[in-house]
Amino acid sequence: MTLTERFKRFTILHSNDMHGDFLAEATGSAEGHVIGGMSLLSGYINKVRQTEKNVLFVISGDMLQGSTIDSEYQGLSTIEIMNYLAPDVVTLGNHELDYGLPHLLFLEKLANFPIVNANLYVKKYNRRLMQPYLILNVDGFDIMFIGIVTEEALKTLKRDRSIGTFINLEDAAAEVGKICNAYKNDDIDLTIILTHIGFEEDKKLAAMLDPAWGVDMIIGGHSHTFLEQPAEVNNILIAQAGVGTDQIGRFDIVVDDDTNSIVEWKWQLLPVDNNLADPDPEIEKLIASFKEEVDRKYNRLMGRLSRKLTHPKREQETELGNLIADIFAQLDNLDVVFVASGAIRGKELGPPVTLSDLRTVFPYKNSLYKFRVTGVQLTQIFAHIMRPENRIQGQSQYMQVNQGIKAVYNDAEKRVESLSIKGQAVQEEQHYTICIDDYRYQNSADNLGITNEELTKLGDPKVIATNPQDVLEEYLTHHQNLNSHIEGRLVYK
Repeated sequence: MTLTERFKRFTILHSNDMHGDFLAEATGSAEGHVIGGMSLLSGYINKVRQTEKNVLFVISGDMLQGSTIDSEYQGLSTIEIMNYLAPDVVTLGNHELDYGLPHLLFLEKLANFPIVNANLYVKKYNRRLMQPYLILNVDGFDIMFIGIVTEEALKTLKRDRSIGTFINLEDAAAEVGKICNAYKNDDIDLTIILTHIGFEEDKKLAAMLDPAWGVDMIIGGHSHTFLEQPAEVNNILIAQAGVGTDQIGRFDIVVDDDTNSIVEWKWQLLPVDNNLADPDPEIEKLIASFKEEVDRKYNRLMGRLSRKLTHPKREQETELGNLIADIFAQLDNLDVVFVASGAIRGKELGPPVTLSDLRTVFPYKNSLYKFRVTGVQLTQIFAHIMRPENRIQGQSQYMQVNQGIKAVYNDAEKRVESLSIKGQAVQEEQHYTICIDDYRYQNSADNLGITNEELTKLGDPKVIATNPQDVLEEYLTHHQNLNSHIEGRLVYK
């Protein structure tokens, strides 16, 4: 075997959490400078494919959800655009399940690219739901890809009792080992796990993997992590490429056929802008065809806010979060409205508001439920949502709450110091009405720190809206020049 045959160079481009981020944006930093969007991304991928010999493009989950175009076409537009990008392999993220399991299986049939996942199962028959792995032969080298998804997927599927998952890290590691052991004799030259479990969980997973299994790399998603350089745990490289299409990860590696290992590597997180590549005009035409239909339907002016309201971070009280919680509070006799900060997908809204703006900012249609809880339970919920670990960027289940709420949390003592509604201290035995969406209700133990059984102890829940988008649209259409400020509804000491 010659040195050329023994050592092979590969370029691996990777994206994650693209969330229907189709369109480029002007940055304002320099005239004519734009960043992101599928056209520039496609232009760069095409450029690399033309200039490098062995190129692979992979996506680590959450292609779907986050734009009006994606929501309007229920992911069909995204799959068609992804077919144009032609990734070599993709793994599932939790948002691939947002339109329901049957629809996901339909989208999979439309995809011209393989989707791998090793740990979603049909319970009764113990059969994997998706193709668990893929082996690609590239320039004579066999490269194995294995897909692992986050616990969020199980939450999304909670009402589908036929679907289960080996979801904790120990089980996920065992699934990886099972596949690697089954193909040890096939001389796999490079083993890559595509995950959607978050960067910190990726590091934990890497530490659990037996070196004999030969895993070389984890390319992940879900936590929207931006890195200066990959982590390295248990001799496994771990990388992620932030969120959206404003950047792309690039590995340039050399693989040794004798040892089935990476002997050289370089990684970059590259800004996808017009300095990196020329836009791809063909994909621009495809996106424009979807955008034209969506614009015709959604670009009607609904009304105006008094000023631009922002939602810069999920992990804090925001102007836009306050506005949405206050609108939902008008629905019924509600003491507390909890709006998941992560459900607000845009960073700003207004002053003019179109239906497209609104659907982009709040794309979810989960029903809103009303519950009765005791003061003890309500304090328990606030203690859970305000705890320090729930304010970690990329991992939080932070909540926005309605006007009249004042909760003070002591970080040092990890407890709620005081909780009041409209100036009245919450009493332990008194009953209060709260509102949460269906997804948080189904996963109340994780999101609110209270089980479904405890949450419904005082009575069955009442559906007060089957689609919160309708509520927001109706309210904003009939109430002009609304304003909202950060008031210190949730205070930390």
